[in-house]
Amino acid sequence: MKYVVVLIDGAADEPIPVLGDVTPLEYARTETIDQLAPYSSIGMVHTIPEGCAKGSDTANLSVLGYDPRCYYFGRSPLEALSMGVSLKDTDVTFRTNLVTLSEEETYEHKIILDHSADEITTEEAGVLIAAIEQTLGDDVRKFHPGVSYRHLLVWDQGSTSVQLTPPHDILEKSIGAYQPSGVNSETIWEFMKKSYDILNHHPINEARREKGLRPANSIWIWGEGTKPQLPLFKDKYHVEGAVISAVDLIKGIGIGAGMTSIDVEGATGNVHTNYKGKADAAIKWLIEEDKDFVYVHLEGPDECGHRNELDNKIKAIEYIDEKIIKPIIKALDSQSIPYKMLVVPDHPTPLRLRTHTGEPVPFMIYQKGNDVINEHNSYNEDFAKTTGYSIEAGHTLMDVFLQ
Repeated sequence: MKYVVVLIDGAADEPIPVLGDVTPLEYARTETIDQLAPYSSIGMVHTIPEGCAKGSDTANLSVLGYDPRCYYFGRSPLEALSMGVSLKDTDVTFRTNLVTLSEEETYEHKIILDHSADEITTEEAGVLIAAIEQTLGDDVRKFHPGVSYRHLLVWDQGSTSVQLTPPHDILEKSIGAYQPSGVNSETIWEFMKKSYDILNHHPINEARREKGLRPANSIWIWGEGTKPQLPLFKDKYHVEGAVISAVDLIKGIGIGAGMTSIDVEGATGNVHTNYKGKADAAIKWLIEEDKDFVYVHLEGPDECGHRNELDNKIKAIEYIDEKIIKPIIKALDSQSIPYKMLVVPDHPTPLRLRTHTGEPVPFMIYQKGNDVINEHNSYNEDFAKTTGYSIEAGHTLMDVFLQ
């Protein structure tokens, strides 16, 4: 049996008036999902336990079968694993976003305009983070470049006793009300303030302005964590697994769980990612390499939710159906290989809120060879609520899928 998880990050949403009071997931044209739905088990799953942070870290840990209440170490150390950054037991890590701030003279009065600086390219970002490291880094605190706007600060003998705010939670808000508090908070705030002076008129950002793109004119530090330790996925579920993602967080969870992280050239983590490359990589892993399990993570719907891009969120869902699910199904069917597929978001990212929420999300489990379960089955939030099938402990979804 082959097992495929298609994780449609942030795809769950709220009914939207301009769509006729349906969600993007219900509105999107998803021919392949629609064909599978009558043969599938459909329900709702609580991926984020009560009291846990409403993030992709907790939610994806949960979907992969790890209870975030037991195995949550923060998102940034998981990203460090993906980036190949070795961590000591004394290290504390922080996600370091490149963000776009408004031009008010006083730093505290500036507004976060974009948590991703128009999804800055990895190449441009690398130059900017190098400038930050050169000026602010030292033997205790090191800045490491990541992918696009997502980067890393490693602080030897740092502290997690600090309250930090994710930048995507405060879009269009004045940052002064969200200053860090707790241990080392003054240093963290000072780094962020100094970064504006380093970056605002950097040649990279001046060139971006000339192109009509937002400058990455500040860093934003958040997502503190410590060196993670996860039980091996293979020991837990007795399958050989791989993750396919453009996002260091997801790759890091996979690496931490002893899974193979498959890199795909051109994978961007947005609506314009290399879908074919991801589908081909999944097919190769399952068929050519004859492995058991693959976790294909698609970040596009989530990024569109953060950016309040309705049309692109719908497109991202449609692309996943057409360019990921369809070719994987076709390839497995052509080999007469028995398989199961789980389609699920990690969490909602409502366009109205532009950030994550902790409500349950719809899941669909399809198994090749199933008889029709319900000819009226449909995969969306509204229908999934009507089935009465609810998984309260999200980390048990993987047990259900692999049983």
